[in-house]
Amino acid sequence: MSQTIVKLLKEMSEQYPDTAVQMYKDDSGNFLSVTYRQFFREVQYISAALKSLNVNRGDNIGLISDNRKEWLASDAAILALGAVDVPRGRDATLQELQFILNTSECRICFVENEDQSRKVLSLKDDLPLLETVIIMDELHHLNPSGKTLEGSVEIMNLTTLIQKGKVLLEKEPDMILKKIDEGRSEDLATIIFTSGTTGEPKGVMLTHENFLFQLEQLPKVIDFKKGERWLSVLPVWHSFERILQYVVISQASTVVYSKPIGKIMLVDLQRTNPQWMGSVPRIWEAVKSGVYQNIKSKSVIARALFHFFVFVGAYHSDALNRVANRKPQFKKRFYPFDLLAGLILLVILTPFKLLGNLLVFNTIKKKFGTGFRAGVSGGGSLSPSIDRFFKAIGITLLDGYGLTETAPVIGLRKITHQVPETVSPLPETEIKIVKDDGSTARPGEKGVIWARGKQVMKGYYKRPDLTEAIMDDDGFLNTGDIGMWTHKGEFAIKGREKDTIVLSGGENIEPVPIESKLRESQFIEQVMVVGQDQKYLGALIVPDLKKLELYVKENKIPYMTRFDVLKLEEVKDLIQSEIHSLVSSKNGFKNFEHIARFTLIAQAFKVGEQLSAKQEIMRHKISSQFHKEILSLYP
Repeated sequence: MSQTIVKLLKEMSEQYPDTAVQMYKDDSGNFLSVTYRQFFREVQYISAALKSLNVNRGDNIGLISDNRKEWLASDAAILALGAVDVPRGRDATLQELQFILNTSECRICFVENEDQSRKVLSLKDDLPLLETVIIMDELHHLNPSGKTLEGSVEIMNLTTLIQKGKVLLEKEPDMILKKIDEGRSEDLATIIFTSGTTGEPKGVMLTHENFLFQLEQLPKVIDFKKGERWLSVLPVWHSFERILQYVVISQASTVVYSKPIGKIMLVDLQRTNPQWMGSVPRIWEAVKSGVYQNIKSKSVIARALFHFFVFVGAYHSDALNRVANRKPQFKKRFYPFDLLAGLILLVILTPFKLLGNLLVFNTIKKKFGTGFRAGVSGGGSLSPSIDRFFKAIGITLLDGYGLTETAPVIGLRKITHQVPETVSPLPETEIKIVKDDGSTARPGEKGVIWARGKQVMKGYYKRPDLTEAIMDDDGFLNTGDIGMWTHKGEFAIKGREKDTIVLSGGENIEPVPIESKLRESQFIEQVMVVGQDQKYLGALIVPDLKKLELYVKENKIPYMTRFDVLKLEEVKDLIQSEIHSLVSSKNGFKNFEHIARFTLIAQAFKVGEQLSAKQEIMRHKISSQFHKEILSLYP
């Protein structure tokens, strides 16, 4: 394997010059292709122009954009010079952008469009080092030269930059190739700042080796083939989509740009016939919901047949798992019994499953195109119900596990041995699961997942204290996730030790600021925000019963006892109003940080039971003790 991402790209452009590396839509919605030869040449043009702007090895360059073909070219051009990109999506707040660009001392910043340029330029007084903003989108207002000035900041578009680089390369054709040859695997490639809702964002430093290690190991788990197509719908500034695009390059394959919008995505799947798609659980939830919504418009008989065949497909899949010894073994299973039971079920169910394929499932699968092999899901665990549904209809989903700090893959479900509810450690990656008492967890026991491998980050940018807090002396990284081994070496994610909540759409949310804001209400005494792997946030709320009772009396609302107050619709409306008022966009909370549903808890959380000695809520204990109440928030 090459020493850097760009050396790998160079090799692929030499070996597969006429293969398409990107497919994108023009203004008319038609798909166009970019070959490896064309792409690598464009990367050199951008890189040469950046060099003329005095970009040197080790410099940090801002990259504020969602997924588009120019992102990958800009990324590769930055890396070609040995520089480091600092990516962020266009949903970043002004405060986040100011902190990220200032902390990383970016003189130059790529932005997706004019909206993003305005955001960055509005901060120019707080970004004294910023010299140049490069706009990827053509639809913006610059003078005919493609440049303009706003104060001390030069603004140019990417097309102008490419033209400038082309002229420079005509004079010195090997200029960038020499720079690429200087690259080493230990060079820093990117600094990805994680969400900092509880404080300042943390800059995760990832090297070329962090990414390249995974490109060596992933083919051992997934049977990639050269020249396959990957539909791209996720934000590329996240490490998950980023590694998928590097997988595309390593396999001389093609990335097809689409959007995570049902109608657009499904049409693009049929138009381009990709073999793979990177996704988050929410996408599959939306697809499943769309299928069921469509079924509602069918006749009674058609609906009955659909539900029957889904039922059959799920049990048929389970039977296959029994026969192939693919049931998750958190407790040891007696395989001869599984084999016998599985064979009996297969004899009974296979005719119905084949009929279901013919009458129902083949029609659904056609929506994914003619060559779809699997969806690779990350950014949160797949729920068992989603997993079962797609397995029932014959669509393969490979659940992945990782963190930004591990670039990101730690574990992945093997395509050749798909054990439900689990993932297998990535080859040459060490996983240990440690219980609260420091001992190693045995199969069936919960503990914190620690990981060690060449994909583990170099550290947090300018924060050795935070790096030391998350990594031990042996190089193991504390993921903060609760895991459990099976008896066959797979592991499952069972929760999170740390506070961060990951929604099924991949959004990372820190609950503490939300909880702190909610406690500003005079009617809310204690609160715990929930929502791991769900579509939206919910909350367990312990109200101040005395103040609620006073409110009820003042408003002359009849009730029997104090605890009856919690059942009153007027009280629920009051708490709902408080939530909407406090956790709102005007108070700086993003839409996905809003609380969609809540339930009221009568008994206060107590020290030693739900609270630590420091009066901090113990999330795993509350989640266990109030499991039914949490489930009620997600019908």
